[in-house]
Amino acid sequence: MTLPVLRTLLLGPTDLRALVEGVGLDVLMDELIHALTVALREFDESVLQVPKREGFQVAGESRPSGTMGWMPALRRGDSLTVRVSASLPGNRGDSKLPTLVASHSVYDVKTGHLLAVMDGVFATALRTGAASAVASRYLAHPDSRVLGLVGCGAQAVSQLHALSRVFRLEQVLVHDVDPDATRSFVRRVAFLGLDVRPTPLPDLEARADILCTATTVAPGAGAVISGHALQPHAHVNAVGADQPGKAELPLALLRRSLVVPDFPAQARLEGECQQLHPDQIGPDLATVVQQPEEFLGWRERNTVFDSTGHALEDHVVTRLLLDHARRMGLGTWVELESLGGDPLDPYSQVRGDTAAHTESPRRATGS
Repeated sequence: MTLPVLRTLLLGPTDLRALVEGVGLDVLMDELIHALTVALREFDESVLQVPKREGFQVAGESRPSGTMGWMPALRRGDSLTVRVSASLPGNRGDSKLPTLVASHSVYDVKTGHLLAVMDGVFATALRTGAASAVASRYLAHPDSRVLGLVGCGAQAVSQLHALSRVFRLEQVLVHDVDPDATRSFVRRVAFLGLDVRPTPLPDLEARADILCTATTVAPGAGAVISGHALQPHAHVNAVGADQPGKAELPLALLRRSLVVPDFPAQARLEGECQQLHPDQIGPDLATVVQQPEEFLGWRERNTVFDSTGHALEDHVVTRLLLDHARRMGLGTWVELESLGGDPLDPYSQVRGDTAAHTESPRRATGS
């Protein structure tokens, strides 16, 4: 009897670089925005089961507190996608690592076999930007031309990239409490060929048609914008809130806006929605995508997309990247799991008993 060979595909930075070179970054973002739109339009909880994020608070003696957590998405009868991530603000100052570190893994639900493992930093940036692009397409004024970015860290890059694929942006106004981050942002997004201008926060708020907040503001520190002088039609993508007590937007803005969470159960605990009574929270993004005509009038008024991260997005971006990688022959195949040997003897693999067990299994009986 021949043993099955069950291998796991590993995708690292070198593979993703080759993937992007082969597909094109703009094409990849366009495909993801489309795939996420379709997934939201067809979202069915009986097919794709998505619980809210779970995790731990972590803190070091000399580092700011952070979180480590996991976000699973189970496609019944098919696969389980799990994103494990760490949000550690201290990384930027101490170790020069990204403040967000993540990995994605995919399992076959029929066998439990680990199908693939891949970097999650790039995937997280892509899917978070794409989610804001989808939300903005349905909630922002269709003639939006001026984008404001508050927070010029890693997430701001993909926010700008994704939104530039949906709107004809004429100006991009940027602001960060760290002047170095603002200056370097202009260089980091030069590949987009857009007019990017460091701007005082009050001017940015007053001029933006679409505004994205993507900051590492500490829990309890308060809002990062005033919200007083926003355009009457301004749409806000709030990306930074990801733990209890952390919020980027003032309560007054939330109360006068249609607040659309990506995942209500999670946003009420970690996002801007934790500031609101449940009756003040609008529909989730899937509902807006499925019933767009119900919300057309809100394009002339203030709207907020409360983006806390949704495992549906992880499922979609992971599938898209893996499909391209397999088609292009990228990645490294490895055997990680002890799946050979005698299935009734868990020590057979480590003893080197690789031959299949040929005896018929016997049911245990008492003597």
